[in-house]
Amino acid sequence: MTTQVSESPPQVAPRLPKELLANTAFLLARIGYSFKARALDEVEGAGYSLYDYSVMAVLAEEPREAQATIANALGLDRSQLVGILDSLEERGLIERQRDPSDRRRHMVSLTTEGRKQLGRIRSIVKRLEEELLAPLDAGGRAALHGILLDLARHHDPRCCAA
Repeated sequence: MTTQVSESPPQVAPRLPKELLANTAFLLARIGYSFKARALDEVEGAGYSLYDYSVMAVLAEEPREAQATIANALGLDRSQLVGILDSLEERGLIERQRDPSDRRRHMVSLTTEGRKQLGRIRSIVKRLEEELLAPLDAGGRAALHGILLDLARHHDPRCCAA
């Protein structure tokens, strides 16, 4: 006996209301949430968190950074940062040493393996960024980045250039 399988018509995603499509902040948030979800999946699939990536990126620019400075730069609770640093240290990606000028502070730096793994994470994030920005040409990408940087600087002093 043969069973016929009837194909159902392809499902069309319901459209968003025009009011939401006209709201720039809504679109920015929607795209941001979508990107963050993909980045979480892919970066976690590689064995890291976005927090790991952020901390390692700070350390790539500032090779010997105090724990408190890292927490402040990223807007993290200091106790949360300690857990992230513990995990990175256990995996040999960072090292912590007492600051010789102030024994109460720990200075943190990336190890050679940490730099290698940061490169791996960066390539994942870069690929995701390329996919996100695929509809834009180089000029559109530069304009969008400039606008977002202006907004970030206005709303978060940590985004201001030194």
